[in-house]
Amino acid sequence: MQPCSLCADDGGTVVLRDDLLRVVLVDEADLPGFVRVIVNAHVKEMSDLDAAARGRLMQVVFAAEEAAREVFAPLKMNLASLGNMVPHVHWHVVPRFADDAFYPQAIWGTRQRDTRPDVLAARRALLPALRLRLQERIGRL
Repeated sequence: MQPCSLCADDGGTVVLRDDLLRVVLVDEADLPGFVRVIVNAHVKEMSDLDAAARGRLMQVVFAAEEAAREVFAPLKMNLASLGNMVPHVHWHVVPRFADDAFYPQAIWGTRQRDTRPDVLAARRALLPALRLRLQERIGRL
């Protein structure tokens, strides 16, 4: 059995961390604004968390979604918690655009196109604003 990648490292650039979880920006060139909310402890299933931890986790996921919507104004937001590849509770929060590399497929699906470099650069330029918005929104919870 391989060690858990989300226990071994942060899973992205940490924006916020508390005793329960961390919020990270994922370095995914094709998907600027991709955020993960990761439980710090190695927990396999949502139902392994107590009710208070589940509630806090979902508050943070929803705050991350709201922050990404405010900053990126995407066509759609995707929220996903699968854990098939990494059985450690974490949520993906992904702004989606009609011109992103995978749309309308899931981000793990077949690549559909290359997004124009200037469009990706403009979205990447919004990452400092996303970081600030995440800190503001989640800091109020």
